[in-house]
Amino acid sequence: MATQIDKEACREAYNQVRDDNTEINWAAFKYEGSMIVPAGQGTDYEEFKRQCTDDARLFGFVRVTTGDAMSKRAKFTLITWIGENVSGLQRAKISTDKTLVKDIVQNFAKEFMISDVRELDEDYIRTELKKAGGANYDAQAE
Repeated sequence: MATQIDKEACREAYNQVRDDNTEINWAAFKYEGSMIVPAGQGTDYEEFKRQCTDDARLFGFVRVTTGDAMSKRAKFTLITWIGENVSGLQRAKISTDKTLVKDIVQNFAKEFMISDVRELDEDYIRTELKKAGGANYDAQAE
């Protein structure tokens, strides 16, 4: 059966992460059978990481505040998590299913495909987003 996505529910979760007037900074999307649905959202990145278990496959849309002494700004990332115990068939399917998620999650600075929980480290994600962000004035003396 072809995978489908709950567009309305996923779009609502996506928009809440993008909204500067909410404190929501992540949303996760998981599989329920052959349907991709919101798996939760929150303000603590550690909560998102706890959903990334060895037997899970999910997508995360995360807001990270980056910047330097001159400017702070929100950057967004799309994280595809594939746990170590996910079957080969499910691993292969996730890359085609990602197009359904990208129809909703359209604005992000960097995309990650992660299977190792160590790569979910918030500082690693922040550093990679900072690299993707262009000008960095941290190195200049104030």
